[in-house]
Amino acid sequence: MIGSRGRVTGTIGPGLVGEVLLNVRGGTEAFYAYPADPDETYSSGTQVLVVDFEPPRTVYVERWQPLSR
Repeated sequence: MIGSRGRVTGTIGPGLVGEVLLNVRGGTEAFYAYPADPDETYSSGTQVLVVDFEPPRTVYVERWQPLSR
């Protein structure tokens, strides 16, 4: 899971359990999500990167930063 890119489907932020969709095993699955930085908030549609994983279905994310060219 770590290193996967996903899309926020339920707002992630301080005091909130959000949700992200991740591509897993050839399909798309929903995971509970928390911000890696507890002061950050991510709204629905934001692309995020998974930086930590707690089985079975919880991830910690940060905003996806595409590489600049």
